[in-house]
Amino acid sequence: MKRVLLETLVAAHVNTQPMVLIRCLTSARQFVIDKNDIYGDTDDVPAELLQLGRDALNRDGTVTVDIAADRYLVQTLSPPPRLIIVGAVHIAQQLIPMARIAGYTIQLIDPRAAFATPGRFPGVEVISEWPQDVMAGLSIDTRVAVVTLSHDPKIDEPALRIALESDAFYIGALGSRKNHANRLKRLSEYGFDDIALARIAGPIGLPLGGRSPAEIAVSILAQIIQFRYCDETG
Repeated sequence: MKRVLLETLVAAHVNTQPMVLIRCLTSARQFVIDKNDIYGDTDDVPAELLQLGRDALNRDGTVTVDIAADRYLVQTLSPPPRLIIVGAVHIAQQLIPMARIAGYTIQLIDPRAAFATPGRFPGVEVISEWPQDVMAGLSIDTRVAVVTLSHDPKIDEPALRIALESDAFYIGALGSRKNHANRLKRLSEYGFDDIALARIAGPIGLPLGGRSPAEIAVSILAQIIQFRYCDETG
């Protein structure tokens, strides 16, 4: 691999940015794609191949494609998916280890220092700040899921507003149907239309019928996984 490509891939890894490496299997040609640019042997890249590379930024794995007389290996090199949890509650204590097993890195936000403690959440990146003060700097992209669990509108709704303005692939909010309807009404006053508000899964989680914190956590993680792959499964 050419030095410039290797350096580009290393920098992307350090900055936790997804990249797509495309190698021609019928020649020595290779290049990488990020969300903004293309690097490497970029002369006369077929438009179809470039679009496949762009699309591959939003998924994992490797595929082989035939375009014109050439065969290409399209490999997505991505950081782990990330789960931002707002609300250091009992459900979060159950959800975090499950999400870690599924391959997610975790960031937990709660301004209530009595809840968001290392003792309750060992080994977790705990951010004891208000969501509106920190979430804009967390680089919420298409590999990020956001869930709000605090049950406090002063904490959850600022987080939801930021999530709705981001590229998060999943946004979920804990609460009953009645509470969620009232929440949507309040969020609409900030200019979010019905299409935007429909991005929020509420009540959160797949309807599995569970009631305990662990059971609710299972339903939330299951729905996150479903949303992550829904474009591929239809």
